[in-house]
Amino acid sequence: MSNIRITKQFSFETGHALYGYDGKCKNVHGHSYKLSVTVIGSPITDRSNVKFGMVIDFSDLKKIVKEEIVDQFDHATVFNETTPHIELANELKNRGHHVILVDYQPTSENMVVDFAKRIVARLPDRIQLFSLKLQETDSSFAEWYASDNL
Repeated sequence: MSNIRITKQFSFETGHALYGYDGKCKNVHGHSYKLSVTVIGSPITDRSNVKFGMVIDFSDLKKIVKEEIVDQFDHATVFNETTPHIELANELKNRGHHVILVDYQPTSENMVVDFAKRIVARLPDRIQLFSLKLQETDSSFAEWYASDNL
């Protein structure tokens, strides 16, 4: 049976700041992120399976990505927990803001690696994550490919 790639796209709004950066992104700011998730697998051949002919039901992939990424990161502010931004993060949390602390600099490059780990952990065994594309502006994005990370 042929391997087929299936892609689903997601959008979410997230703020962040890059501690120690020498440009504008050292300031707290936000992006309208677009995430494209591509998985690969063979379509189900069992005619008695309600998912017959599908690699994965788009709604099943949507559930995974929404729970692991979109629902957590949408309208959140992300800071590196190992920087002085922790003080700002704590102040925002105390004021009821949704803050996510990560153990990495919250660049698109690092976020896409984090997202890949989260998605891989939830995919059925017969499905592999093929690639992710995290777009932070119309002209800037980071891509993760499984083949680059063997």
